[in-house]
Amino acid sequence: MSQKTVERLLGKLATDEEVRQRFRAAPREALASFTGEIDPLTSVEMDALSALDPDILDRFADVLDPRLQRVRLPLEVPDGRKR
Repeated sequence: MSQKTVERLLGKLATDEEVRQRFRAAPREALASFTGEIDPLTSVEMDALSALDPDILDRFADVLDPRLQRVRLPLEVPDGRKR
């Protein structure tokens, strides 16, 4: 794994709410799915990244300029219907 890939993963965690939610639910599985088989994390990188505190990631994301955040629209409208 390259430093560039670690930085890319940290960027995804900082700017994409869906990625943070997946990470919060299952850190190792989420990280593995983001890197895939082509560029897998070493065991040291996996341990270090999966130990990140999801609450701190959320707080960091909250202070970033919203223009840097990935926008996700909800899949359901308020009355419960799917789009």
